[in-house]
Amino acid sequence: MIRLFGITLLSVVLILGLSACGKSGNSGDKVLRVGAETTFPPFEYQEQGSSEYTGFDMDLIRAIAKELGLSVEIKSMQFDGLIPALQAGNIDAIISAVTITDERKAKVDFSDPYYNSGLAIVVPRDNTAVKSFKDLEGKKLAVQIGTTSASEAKKIKNAVVREFNSTSDAYLELKAGGADAVINDLPVSQDFLNKGGNAYAKLVGEILNSEQYGIAVKKENADLLKKINAGLAALRKNGEYDKLYVKWFGTKP
Repeated sequence: MIRLFGITLLSVVLILGLSACGKSGNSGDKVLRVGAETTFPPFEYQEQGSSEYTGFDMDLIRAIAKELGLSVEIKSMQFDGLIPALQAGNIDAIISAVTITDERKAKVDFSDPYYNSGLAIVVPRDNTAVKSFKDLEGKKLAVQIGTTSASEAKKIKNAVVREFNSTSDAYLELKAGGADAVINDLPVSQDFLNKGGNAYAKLVGEILNSEQYGIAVKKENADLLKKINAGLAALRKNGEYDKLYVKWFGTKP
């Protein structure tokens, strides 16, 4: 019985040791577990037939991790589940075109901004009624759940807002005639139109807000935040950030 207990105790010790090695994003660990909503091109998505996640965010976080001597494990999940997963310790960081807002800063800490964006309106090609955000009053709007697009849409007077798990679903709703407009991040809207969406949709109006994306970490993980900022700064200094930006957006930042 004593011998059996000893073996059991040793097994527990070994299991705990292996579990500790499996934790990521802390000092000495080798794997950074990163959460992303991976249907948001050109920031994070999968090419048809590929199991690899690609996009500007994906390239950027891998480049940052390389600077830190870490490998990256991408965990795909719905956008509104990212912050809860981070708070629960299921992931170490989020990179998913996440706009830095005061509401989110109350829950997580953000890196230095890595991308400047804004919100745009996409409407059917034959639309003549909607030319600005003011014209969206009383209209049916499609947005992605948990985003700043959803927050802004809900501020529009008498608008009927439908929230979807992905932007692709929102665009499908527009195509099917179930929405008068989609509100989404400008670069994502441009990517959608450039990849065939312009056959039935177009951009209209001004760009709403000036938004900045940041990489989110758990509030008590100041060490990881410092490392991510250092890695991002190194990429800006050595020119790698500019190369990635040109690769995905066709122009320098």
